[in-house]
Amino acid sequence: MSHDQLGPLPALLHHRSGDVVAVVTPVGDKMWLVRDYALARLVLTDKRFSRAEAVKPHAPQTNDAQPVADSIMSMDGADHARLRRIIAGSFTTGKVATMAPKIEQSVDRHLDAIAAYGPGADLIGGLAAPLPLSVLCSLLGVPTGDSGRFRDWVEVLFDISASSPREKARNRLELTRYMAQLIERKRQEPGEDLISTLIAAHGRGELSAAELITMGLALLMAGYETTVGQIGLSVLMLLTDMSERPDSVTAFVEESLRLSPSTPLSFSRIALETVTLGEVTVQAGEGVVVSLLDANRDSKVFIDPTAPQPGHLTFGHGPHRCPGAPLARLQVQIAVERLLHRFPTLRLAAGPDPVVVWKEGLATRGLSRLAVRW
Repeated sequence: MSHDQLGPLPALLHHRSGDVVAVVTPVGDKMWLVRDYALARLVLTDKRFSRAEAVKPHAPQTNDAQPVADSIMSMDGADHARLRRIIAGSFTTGKVATMAPKIEQSVDRHLDAIAAYGPGADLIGGLAAPLPLSVLCSLLGVPTGDSGRFRDWVEVLFDISASSPREKARNRLELTRYMAQLIERKRQEPGEDLISTLIAAHGRGELSAAELITMGLALLMAGYETTVGQIGLSVLMLLTDMSERPDSVTAFVEESLRLSPSTPLSFSRIALETVTLGEVTVQAGEGVVVSLLDANRDSKVFIDPTAPQPGHLTFGHGPHRCPGAPLARLQVQIAVERLLHRFPTLRLAAGPDPVVVWKEGLATRGLSRLAVRW
C-alpha cells in the first residue's frame, strides 16, 4: 500500500524522512515526532516519558481531542496499573474468544441486510460502523436503544476539525451525564457487563466515582471509532492491494493492522528529563509523539514479508498498550472472514458516485463510504 492510498493523514505525518523530526502541531505547539521503530518502542515504554504530564493545561498538544486527566489513557505508574487491573479480566484472549459467536451472529445479520439490498452496498454504513457499536454496548451493558445517541456524541468528540471546542464540551457533558445515569441504573440491577464490574470495583474502593464514569466513557470511545476505521481500512486494502484472496485471514488482518492502522499517531508524552533519542536530544518538558504508521513501516525492521515479522505498534506498546486489542482484532477478523465467505466475488464498485470516501479531520483514520459490488 503506497502513501497515495493512505488517504488524508494528520499534518504531522507529511514528513517523509528522519527518525526523530521536529514538528509544529495543528494547534501550534512544537513537538518531536518519532518515526523509527526501535525509538518508538522506547518512548512508549520508558518512564521518562509521561502521559500524565501531557494532559496538563500548558503541555504541548497534537490536537484538541485529548482524554481527560482522570482517564486511564492519561495516567502513569501506580494509578494507571490500578485501573488497568480492574478491566484486565474482561479483555483476556480467552474471555474475548467467548464473544466470537455473538460477534459472528451480529456480522451475519448485517450481511443478510446487505445481501437483501444488493448486489451493491456501502460497507461502512452496512457493517463497519454498526458492528463495533453493538459489540461495545453489549460488553458495557448499554441498552440497545441508546446506541444511536452514543454514536452521535462520540463522533463529535473524535472530530478534530469540523466540531468546535464548545460542541465537544457539550457532547462530553451529555455523555458524562448519560453514563452517570446508566451507572445508577446498573447499581440497582447489576448484570454480567463491564459497567457492573466497574461498579463493584468502586464499591471495594478500587476507583473513585469520577474514575468510574470516566472509565466507562474511555472504554466506549477508545473502542468505537478505531474499530470502525480498522474494519473499513482492512477491507479496502483487501480489495485494492491483493490480486487473490488471502490464504489466511488472520495473517492478512495482522498485516493490514500494520500497514494501514486506524490509529496513525500515539498519544503524546512529555519528557521528564533530558533524553537522547537517536541523534536528537529531547529536553525535559518537551513533547514527543510516535508515528505508529511510520514505525510500522520501518524498512530497517520490516525487511522480508515472507519471514516472521516483529510485532507492529498499532495497538501501542508497553504499559499503555490497548487492553481491547484482542476484541478489536477479533471483530476485524470475523468481519473480513464472513464477508469473503458470503460474497466471494466482492469487489470495489464502479460508477459515477464516489467509491471510497475518506473521513477527514479525525484523530483516527477511516472511511465514511466504501462502495462494493458482488
